[in-house]
Amino acid sequence: MSADFWAGYASGAVGIIVGNPLDIVKLRQQTQHTERTVVAFQNTKSLLAGTAAPLLGYGALNAILFVSYNRTELALNRALGTEKSLVVNWVAGAVGGLATWIISAPTELVKCRAQMALPMVKSSFNIAKATWHTEGIRGLYFGGLVTALRDSIGYGFYFWSYELAIRNWPLPEGRKGPSLKDEAPRVMLCGGLAGIVTWASVFPLDVIKTRLQTQGALQKSVTVEESMRPMRKRAWLIAKDMFHENGTRPFFRGLTVCSIRAFIVNAAQWAVYEGLMYKSGEGRFRNDELIEHAQ
Repeated sequence: MSADFWAGYASGAVGIIVGNPLDIVKLRQQTQHTERTVVAFQNTKSLLAGTAAPLLGYGALNAILFVSYNRTELALNRALGTEKSLVVNWVAGAVGGLATWIISAPTELVKCRAQMALPMVKSSFNIAKATWHTEGIRGLYFGGLVTALRDSIGYGFYFWSYELAIRNWPLPEGRKGPSLKDEAPRVMLCGGLAGIVTWASVFPLDVIKTRLQTQGALQKSVTVEESMRPMRKRAWLIAKDMFHENGTRPFFRGLTVCSIRAFIVNAAQWAVYEGLMYKSGEGRFRNDELIEHAQ
């Protein structure tokens, strides 16, 4: 496997562990019909509710994302004769996001339903097993179209905003070129900002996706199997009901918590990714150091 695959995998796993508690709060706010949300974390286990599926899946998802992005960016730059084009960065990010769909759709569904099971924590495995038993493969990919749209658009802005920030952020005084050792704070700040831009660009889609995938779980006192019943609303009906509920406000409920989480998680993810790429002798900062030393 290539260095960007393992760097992407490790950074994705770190992001899940760092951001899961706030992710639970975000999900609860998105699925509530009131402005006030109370989430009870009874123990350490509840803080990690729903992490089993994404810890395995999101590591692989992030690996596929970075590999797809890097290969697509290289191919587009060669085909178009461009270099450091932000348009190419956006398109490559969108392709990378779309490539992750096969993993992100079932991972997101299982994670959301596990998090909705609080305070009674149900394992991701049991939820995935129940979904497979009642609906088969189609059940695991329920809400997949909205997930694909969210990921392709979101990751387009993810890489676009990171590249825009990292290229224009002033270098430390006295330095002519980048060095990861000296610029870890810059990487984390740019990564955090990229995370906020990403979620702001697709947050309404994420709210629709969350409500779509957790419809059965919103009903009290139902079994896992009952929550998987096929009689459910589709995305456009959920969006319509949300608008009738309180205008545009439900589409942005939880954005503040999500933005805080996005900054923390993506600051950590980009630091891990760039650090591992640097250690492997590849990546932006290693290449720029070689260019600087050659001059």
